[in-house]
Amino acid sequence: MLLVLIAFTVLLLAGMPVAFALAISGCVFFLQHPELPSTIPIQLAISETQNFALLAVPLFILAGNLMNNAGITRRLLDLAAVLAGRLKGGLAQVSIALATLMGGVSGSAIADAAMQSRMLGREMLRRGFSPGYAAGVLSYGSLMTPIVPPGIGFILYGTVGQVSIGRLFAAGLVPALLLWAALALTISLTARRRGYAPERATPPSAAEIGRALWGGAWALLFPVLLLVGLRFGVFTPSEIGAFAVVYALGVGFFAYRVLRRATLKEALEGSLVDVGAVMWLLALAAVFGYGIVFERVPEAIAQWVVGVTDSAHVVLILIVLVVLLAGTFMEGGPLIIMLTPIFLPIVTQYGIDPVHFGLVFVIACTIGNFTPPVGAAMFAVLQILRCPVGDYTRESMPFLIAVSAVTLFLVFVPEVVLFVPNLLFGAP
Repeated sequence: MLLVLIAFTVLLLAGMPVAFALAISGCVFFLQHPELPSTIPIQLAISETQNFALLAVPLFILAGNLMNNAGITRRLLDLAAVLAGRLKGGLAQVSIALATLMGGVSGSAIADAAMQSRMLGREMLRRGFSPGYAAGVLSYGSLMTPIVPPGIGFILYGTVGQVSIGRLFAAGLVPALLLWAALALTISLTARRRGYAPERATPPSAAEIGRALWGGAWALLFPVLLLVGLRFGVFTPSEIGAFAVVYALGVGFFAYRVLRRATLKEALEGSLVDVGAVMWLLALAAVFGYGIVFERVPEAIAQWVVGVTDSAHVVLILIVLVVLLAGTFMEGGPLIIMLTPIFLPIVTQYGIDPVHFGLVFVIACTIGNFTPPVGAAMFAVLQILRCPVGDYTRESMPFLIAVSAVTLFLVFVPEVVLFVPNLLFGAP
C-alpha cells in the first residue's frame, strides 16, 4: 500500500487530476497482487455508480444550480445587506452573512466563493479593502456552505459512511451560526483597526427588514422544508433531492419568474459538468479504496492510535490535524470520499457519534480549500481578484485562527452539534 500512496502523491504533485491519480495509483495495487482478477477495478468503478443513495448527489447539484439561476441570490444579497450592513466591515460583513444564507442554495464552497467574488469582490476593492483581506473574507466565508442543508459534503460523507443524511443536515445548523459569529467578530476587530466603514450608516427600519425577509423567504424556507420532510418520513434522502429540483423550478418559474429557457439551459449544462465530475471521482475512488480495505489500513491506524492515546478528544484532534494537512494538497470532496472509510471505523471504536465526527470532519476537509498550496476555493478567488498568494496567506490568517477555534470548540462540546439532530430525530 505504501507504493500506492507514493504513486498517488507523485501523480498529484505532477498536476494530474485527482480522479485519474486515484485510478492509476489504485491500479498499482492490483499490479502488486496478480492473484486478484484483473476485472475487479472495472467492476468496482461500475458498481460504485449503482449505489441508490448516490441519487441524492446529482439531484442536489441540479437543485443548487437551478436556485442560483432562479433569482434567489440577488434577494439573499439584499437580505444580507440589511442584516449585516450596519456592522463594522461593511461589505465584508455582508459577504459572511450572504455565505451563511446561501449555504442551502449553492451547496459547494468553491462555487460559493467564486460566485461571491464576482458579485462583491470588485466592489470591495473599490471601497478600499486590500486584495488579500477581501480574498480572505470571500474564501473563509464559504466555509459555512457545505454544512448548511443541503451541503454536498454531508451527502458524500453520509453516502460513503452510511450515516443518516437527515441527522447530518440538522447537525450543521448551529455550527454554521457559530462560524458566522466567529468570522463576523473577526471582521469587526480587524476592520476597526483598518478603518473599514459599515455599509450603511443607520440601522435598518422594520419595513426594510420585512421586505428583505419576504424577498428571501423562498430560499430560507427550503432548508426548513427539507428537514421537516426528512423528520416526518415524507422523503428519503434521495427523494428529497427530487423535491429540491421541483422546488427550485417552482420558485424560478412561478415565484420570482426569472427562470427562462436560457437560464434553465445554463443550469442544466452546469449541472451536467458538476455531476459528471463528482460521479467520475466517486467511481475511480472505489478503485483506490479497495486496497485500503484489502490491506486492513483502518485497523492498522486504529491500533496505532490506541497506542498513542485512549482519549476520544485527542483522537479527534489528531484526525483533524491529519485532514488539515491533507487538505493543503487536495480538495475537500475527494478527501471526504477517501478518508471516511479509514477514519469512521476508528472513531466509532472510541464511542464518538458518527454525526458529531462527520460535522468536524467535513469542516476540516473544507478548510483545506482555503489554504496554500492547492486550495481550490482560494485560487478561484485569487484569480478573480488578481491577488498574490503571499498577500492572501498573510491577511487571511485571522480568519484561519477564528474557524480553527470554532472547530476545536466543536470537538470538545459535541452537544452543540447533536442538539438539533436529537431534538428533531431523537437520540440514536
